[in-house]
Amino acid sequence: MDEVVRISAVTRIYDTGEQRVEALRGVSLSVARGEFIAIMGASGSGKSTCMNILGCLDVATGGEYLLDGVDVSQMNKAELATLRNRKLGFVFQVFNLLPRTTARDNVELPLVYAKFHAKDRKRLALEALARVGLSDRANHYPNQLSGGQQQRVAIARALVNSPTIILADEPTGNLDSRTSEEVMALFQELNDQGITIIMVTHEPDIAAHARRRVLFRDGLIVGDEATSGRDAITDRGCSASERAGGQSPQDF
Repeated sequence: MDEVVRISAVTRIYDTGEQRVEALRGVSLSVARGEFIAIMGASGSGKSTCMNILGCLDVATGGEYLLDGVDVSQMNKAELATLRNRKLGFVFQVFNLLPRTTARDNVELPLVYAKFHAKDRKRLALEALARVGLSDRANHYPNQLSGGQQQRVAIARALVNSPTIILADEPTGNLDSRTSEEVMALFQELNDQGITIIMVTHEPDIAAHARRRVLFRDGLIVGDEATSGRDAITDRGCSASERAGGQSPQDF
């Protein structure tokens, strides 16, 4: 298996002096290149903490994290910032578009930080917008776009630097059901093109678009299920149902 992500026995402890919270309690997870994974779990289960560590937005307290074969746990802040820009694309629930900047200029932002030449930035941004079906909206401002179109711009921005992984955190949280389906169809299309996608969601119908679902509870992975009939439930020494305390995969 060509692994793009491997975290081993990862812990994350927040210690304020008055309170000690174990957000992750020894999590291990591997992701193959080209997978589409949905991470699920209740609020406080550890899924968002895990996502932040995968996105190099937070640092594990213990354990190991290999991203595309690179040991992330040994990097300083500057190195992590460089890695984020080169290897990762982010899509959030809030679109995070600059309001007074055109769609094309918003998509160019990661390339500005990476110090691409202006001509190359424009070409790559237009190519990314074309991939999400917004070639004719390149010069529009966010307030001239629908919510679905704004999220497509955000996806184009995540794609523009040809990332190893796209990390999507509740990407349909601010969209209606029809637009959510359109955005998820786009994610599926990108995944079919070979892009690795890791998505956090609390919505089962959105998670159903992924090809694998990972369930968090109390800082641990308690279920890991292949979907779309591709594989059987992943077994790490016991069944997903046993790890989930009797919860069956369809309850994810």
